[in-house]
Amino acid sequence: MKRKISLIPSYTILPLAAAIFLHCAAFYGTRLITAGSERYDLAVRADSLLPLVPPFIIIYILAYIQWIAGFILLCREKRELCFETLAGEMIGKLICAAVFIALPTVMVRPEVVGDGLFSRLVRLVYYLDAPDNLFPSLHCYESWFCFRCALRSGITGRRRKIASFIFTLAVFASVVLVKQHRIVDIIGGISIVEIGLFLSKKLGAGRIFEKFPTIKINLPR
Repeated sequence: MKRKISLIPSYTILPLAAAIFLHCAAFYGTRLITAGSERYDLAVRADSLLPLVPPFIIIYILAYIQWIAGFILLCREKRELCFETLAGEMIGKLICAAVFIALPTVMVRPEVVGDGLFSRLVRLVYYLDAPDNLFPSLHCYESWFCFRCALRSGITGRRRKIASFIFTLAVFASVVLVKQHRIVDIIGGISIVEIGLFLSKKLGAGRIFEKFPTIKINLPR
């Protein structure tokens, strides 16, 4: 008889769903509020010196896999650590939403030439993702958050923590080398993650999830 195991603990299902909902609201919902607003390009001189390097689009896309794995591993941590860290992520996302509204951003992306795979992928990303809500970079925000989760983890080994850090740096490089973000957007993403985690620990924000009901999902082994 096959045993069934939970991908993540049942008590993390609704908190994780709340975090995903807040992400969508912060990134997509704020666009409805800032539609028609004046937007600002936060480029610095160094941004103009960086070339478009299409192969980095692979790292940019693989970041989504890092996030999925990072959040699953976070949910498998001890309950208190999971809730505190997840609450910090959501506090940071609320700050991101406020910044998106207060400081609407935009950038002009370069023309992508060539018919190679990498160039085609860059054009696809450009088509799917409008060049706004840039500061802070949510791409960098989520990758740095996953690295910070790895650092806090009691189940992630040293090699995986180092690998997470190296890959996160590669994601930072990818967002500017595929011309999806400015350098300052990276700094903003890192800073707001740290603020969110600090506030969550200081305020004990993870306790809010203790009142959430549990939903059990099992997967066959």
